[in-house]
Amino acid sequence: MATSVIMPALEMTQESGRLVSWLKSEGETVSKGEPIMEVETDKVMIEIEAPASGILGGVLVKENDVVPVGQTIAWILAPGEKVPTSSPSDSQSGRASTVPARGESKSKTTEIPSSAIAFEASPLARNIADEHGIDLALVKSNGKRIEKADVLAYINAARQTAPQPFDRTQGKPASVSTNISSPTHLVPASPKARRFASERGIDISTIKGSGPNGAVLVADVPLEAVRVGPAGSLETPSTVWRVMAERMTASWTTVPHFYLIREVDAGRLIEWRTRILPAVEKQSGIKPTYTDLLVKLIGFALRGHPRVNASWANGGIQYNKDINIGLAVAVDDGLMVPVIRHADSLSVVEIAAQRKDLIGRAQNRKLRPADISDGTFTLSNLGMYNVDTFNAIVNTPQAAILAVGRIAERVVPVNGQPAIRSMMTVSLSCDHRVVDGARAAQFLDDLANLIEEPVGMLS
Repeated sequence: MATSVIMPALEMTQESGRLVSWLKSEGETVSKGEPIMEVETDKVMIEIEAPASGILGGVLVKENDVVPVGQTIAWILAPGEKVPTSSPSDSQSGRASTVPARGESKSKTTEIPSSAIAFEASPLARNIADEHGIDLALVKSNGKRIEKADVLAYINAARQTAPQPFDRTQGKPASVSTNISSPTHLVPASPKARRFASERGIDISTIKGSGPNGAVLVADVPLEAVRVGPAGSLETPSTVWRVMAERMTASWTTVPHFYLIREVDAGRLIEWRTRILPAVEKQSGIKPTYTDLLVKLIGFALRGHPRVNASWANGGIQYNKDINIGLAVAVDDGLMVPVIRHADSLSVVEIAAQRKDLIGRAQNRKLRPADISDGTFTLSNLGMYNVDTFNAIVNTPQAAILAVGRIAERVVPVNGQPAIRSMMTVSLSCDHRVVDGARAAQFLDDLANLIEEPVGMLS
């Protein structure tokens, strides 16, 4: 039996992926688990393995095409087997693929069961349902929770299956209202696509969607040329940069930020690094950085402050059992945040090794989905660029991010006398929905004390 190869969902909010390359040619024999293609999202590029053994056939997508998640792009066939003429159902959600197999009409739609079930829904699914006035209890999904595409499929099916009674006075079918309330909501589209279209002054109904059941995705919204002066130029941002801009804008405009700033004496931090550097370098071949030491200290401090390690999710505070610290990493295309998991239980040697590996793969666009997911706190260090202090934007849905400046000698009072000390300024940005000022101040005080006296981790 033929097995479909689909565009996988590598991230929770992923709408589509770009097929970078086929690693196997059509007609070539493949084995289950063998890499057959490279796929790129806005954050990662990853090799996708064959879901079954057989012959690669019925390839529907060429390299560099942007493909909606869940779409069938090829088949794994048995010897002598023909390419199916009908689209398979997504094994997780039960949705039919939105791209027809060869010879199949695109007009086929998915039936949506009408029975209501207990459900859990993603934030995007809830937002779209709210926009359309849809009761999520009516949306069916065979997966663990209702996803955006499930809601879009429900909208499309509800519109097409609405009854059309005959109006005798007009001599034609009467118009019937559906659950979809306003004309602007008649076109299924992701919230980001709606926002992009609005910003560019484009009527969303004029855009041909490539998503599930014709839903308009971000990639479908054309880039309008911005008028610039004769001496100016316009650069189209990369996907990574565009997504970074979207998320930072969303965080800045929806998260009630507040900031706490603290100067700390980094003398003992310098001594600690100097003391362990030879041993760590001998053991792992990696020189520990101040970032490595700060990850260790932050992880330890977060143990006593679970609220700072929490997240804002579905209108409530979600406590996270693990302490996973994201590192803000600058790459040519923008900003990425790979995650060091269980940072509170790792040694400096382990943290340094993970940090080097993650940053190296981030710069080469080789991060895996697991490398950028489940972060609970973020560290952004610009000290190497001689920045004294700055305030960072919260990396939603996390509750806080620590911004770290350079270590510099300053004159400070010590026991009533002026003295020169190696000082560092740290700034804690918080989401006030999760953390209040007192809790944030207590965490920052504990962290500052650990920076000034790392031996406090032993007490």
